[in-house]
Amino acid sequence: MTTYTTLIILSGLVIFSYLFDLVASKTKLPSVLLLLLLGIGLRVLVDNLQLHTFNFLTILPTLGTVGLILIVFEGSLELKYEREKNKLIKGAFLSAFFILIATVSIITFIIYQITGKELYVCFTNAIPFSVISSAIAIPSAAALSNKGKEFIIYESSFSDILGIILFNFAISNPHISVSSFAGLGLNTILILILSAVSGITLLYLMGRISHHIKFFLIISILILVYAIGQSYHLSSLVLILSFGLFLNNADTIKHAYFRSVFIYKNLSNDLTQLYQLSAESAFIIRTFFFVIFGFTMNIYALNDGIVIANGLIILATIFVIRFVYLKLFRKENSGTESFIAPRGLISILLYFNLPPALKIPEVGTAFLFMVVLGSSLIMSIGLLSAKKTVQTAAPAEH
Repeated sequence: MTTYTTLIILSGLVIFSYLFDLVASKTKLPSVLLLLLLGIGLRVLVDNLQLHTFNFLTILPTLGTVGLILIVFEGSLELKYEREKNKLIKGAFLSAFFILIATVSIITFIIYQITGKELYVCFTNAIPFSVISSAIAIPSAAALSNKGKEFIIYESSFSDILGIILFNFAISNPHISVSSFAGLGLNTILILILSAVSGITLLYLMGRISHHIKFFLIISILILVYAIGQSYHLSSLVLILSFGLFLNNADTIKHAYFRSVFIYKNLSNDLTQLYQLSAESAFIIRTFFFVIFGFTMNIYALNDGIVIANGLIILATIFVIRFVYLKLFRKENSGTESFIAPRGLISILLYFNLPPALKIPEVGTAFLFMVVLGSSLIMSIGLLSAKKTVQTAAPAEH
């Protein structure tokens, strides 16, 4: 493949992704779903033409990690903290926590019934299927009201963070003991301290860097700190969410010393540019990640009736638990929020980070692909139904 052919393909994918975003804004069909289908279509074309390609699985986890960081960061830069939002934030956290625990528990039981493996192995394999993907949920929430959108941003980000904490805890502790929970507590304290120090340091740097290129430097430092934290099994996504929230709310801090040292004249303009850069970078990374994921999937494995049946059971579990919880505990739920429980980037990353000894053949990539695709389809149906309901009800309001 020549250099020009590669450039044509890469540019074409970005253009298609942009068009998919336009389609998504009009139809509420997630652009991620269209990217997955594009990847599948390219794979079928390559197979029919018998072309040799690069092993994209080697770069998929790296792309996914960078995408996750940028998407959570972009979402957190949209959030403005107000004391009145404490109830919403608490509700989003509790929703993420209890839905995650309930989903992991039931999917663990399902995998145990399917495979007969020991419960610990089933538990670790259940976690990737139990985490809401903020990479898909946050862009899809744009169709909701402001409160609904903020709830989804907080909930999906908390779900990612709690999912990573639970995954790291499970992988690091095959046998649970008191020291396991002590280590978890220590790691939580460390990441909170690291988040506070990093946030203040990066804000200080933003105000002091006079070079015309500084936002990629800030994002690179953020990714570096995230990677260092993750290498020590710290849940560094807390750092990303905290930094975005801190930046977007720093100007509300009234302390005189803080304002004199950290708040500078062009902060508002810099935040706008940083948000724009992170949003466009996330768009590019998300495009390539989901096209490559669709491309690397063996769709022919979906001819297996057992894989389809088990995947449908997992999907039913995910959405029944979510529907019941939100119905009982979230009065502001419009109904549409019950459908926003996609599995995607975070699920794929956690699955690929499972140690080989813990991977179960019956719960392979085809199974994962079906759950990712199926949850996005269900979310699309929910969003489209909500759109039709609003359109039907609109004339009656006049």
